[in-house]
Amino acid sequence: MPTGFHQCRWGYHNLSVVEDVVENYKKAQIPLDVIWNDDDHMDGHKDFTLNPNNYPRPKLLAFLEKIHSIGMKYIVIIDPGIGVNSSYGVYQRGIADDVFIKYEGEPYLAQVWPGAVNFPDFLNPKTVDWWGDEIRRFHELVPVDGLWIDMNEASNFCSGLCKIPKGKVCPSGTGPGWVCCLDCKNITKTRWDDPPYKINASGLQVPIGYKTIATSAAHYNGVLEYDAHSLYGFSQSIATHKALQGLEGKRPFILSRSTYVGSGKYAAHWTGDNKGTWEDLKYSISTMINFGIFGVPMVGSDICGFYPAPTEELCNRWIEVGAFYPFSRDHANFYSPRQELYQWDSVAESARTALGMRYRILPYLYTLSYEAHTTGAPIARPLFFSFPDYTECYGLSTQFLLGSSLMISPVLEQGKSQVKALFPPGSWYSVFDMTQIITSEGGQYVTLDAPLHVVNVHLHQNTILPMQQGGMISKEARMTPFSLVVTFPAGASDGKAAGKLFVDDDELPEMKLASGSATYVDFYATVSQGTVKLWSEVQESKFALDKGWKIGKVNVLGLDGSGAPSTLELDGKPVTAASNVEMTSLEQKYLEDLQVGSEKKRIVMVEVNGLEIPVGKNFAMSWKMGIKG
Repeated sequence: MPTGFHQCRWGYHNLSVVEDVVENYKKAQIPLDVIWNDDDHMDGHKDFTLNPNNYPRPKLLAFLEKIHSIGMKYIVIIDPGIGVNSSYGVYQRGIADDVFIKYEGEPYLAQVWPGAVNFPDFLNPKTVDWWGDEIRRFHELVPVDGLWIDMNEASNFCSGLCKIPKGKVCPSGTGPGWVCCLDCKNITKTRWDDPPYKINASGLQVPIGYKTIATSAAHYNGVLEYDAHSLYGFSQSIATHKALQGLEGKRPFILSRSTYVGSGKYAAHWTGDNKGTWEDLKYSISTMINFGIFGVPMVGSDICGFYPAPTEELCNRWIEVGAFYPFSRDHANFYSPRQELYQWDSVAESARTALGMRYRILPYLYTLSYEAHTTGAPIARPLFFSFPDYTECYGLSTQFLLGSSLMISPVLEQGKSQVKALFPPGSWYSVFDMTQIITSEGGQYVTLDAPLHVVNVHLHQNTILPMQQGGMISKEARMTPFSLVVTFPAGASDGKAAGKLFVDDDELPEMKLASGSATYVDFYATVSQGTVKLWSEVQESKFALDKGWKIGKVNVLGLDGSGAPSTLELDGKPVTAASNVEMTSLEQKYLEDLQVGSEKKRIVMVEVNGLEIPVGKNFAMSWKMGIKG
């Protein structure tokens, strides 16, 4: 499943609603790759089950066959709490295999959405096997494409030592489902439950085991929850990853709410139930950047928020930035009428603009995922990663970079139609209008126009950005011709640029260069004394050649415009007028004038169109910027 797809989630109370959502995204021409189901698909909120009335299996399978045929994916939620129910096969097998966390020798009792639950102990090898078997059974029932593992801190609606109440139904089926209805008492008899120091848990100064597993409960080999608490979601991610990979040998996709150091190897992360507020929109950037530094590169917040219902303006601004999260998913709001991106015409327009660009830069995002996998570098980065000597950007958390050179400067405040953005030293080019240049000699703040639907995304000098033409689904976008955008320092007589591209069969278990299954390309460019050169060096060419991928267009930005381009050569041979290749130049414009002596320096971008260069083959291209007569 390729990195960078756009997804939509939450409470679709029956299959007809899901089908309508897919159709409405299509009508609105908003890219969509993944449909997520919260627990509406379940029978009584129980894991690995289907609601026979709202999600009848024959109709669900027909729907999945339809969306799978066009490359879309389907992911459902799984919570760790297993409902205590003697007629529930998942619970019966769990009891038989002795897989649950214990308190004084008995499965520890908690409450989440199904009511009374036990929590699997993922530190126990037997639990990992049982969990894998339950995923296998469920996948035979419903061929899902990944799992969304939620509530795995672990979250508990109750606290302490609990029992199922006698003489009443728990939960009652009326009122909020998150109110504790078990008979519970606090546990304070051990230093693990009442340690000598206190933490400000939940901001309420409550006991350390508040609304989670009691810290004196026991895992495999007597390991206490006190010592293992932070590993719960991590251990579930590992077990889930193993199970999914064992099904069909494909690369698993897992989204986890709870993470720990190392989780990024196994799962993506979303930032939980972020609010539909301007404050949380702003926080989403620093949170995303931090998680990349923590080693969880595939991260993002739910676009438009979880609750309360976002305003139309906020939803516009959120999709404008959220389209560039490494992990991009919008949130159909639970507490209000569904906030799908097509519900407001203005939000739909912003989504088409921002997500349209996201799907064009998928080759870049996917290459960054490969880089994250092989080096640990984040996908989304703070500006100081690329500009460590520019101290002005050290505390900046209202802008971010994708990779080393693509900068997003969003509007994060209500009622604003401009954004004050910091531009580190160098030349920057708008990816939405490549004729626009911003030059920042020593680094400076620039006020940018940013009405609704306008996203300020700029590419730094010395970069070669691989792009494609986009599409409504990533599978479709991946088959379109490639283009390269080359950026030199504006007007420089000598300059260099470089970029890279990794492509593979996106469902192989691991991202790696292996014969026939992946291709890696380094791109290089120079400009020197009026001669422009662009070339590639390919590793493992077979995969890209077999796919038939071609580079159809090259844009080179920032060239000295004192003369016109001429004498185009490809692989050492002149390109004649009889070919389909066209070379044109267009003057670029500065947001602020650049003066050279008493004359304004003319800068141009050169576009070479009509190319058919195989991605999997080394090439070399050159031309001269002639002297103006």
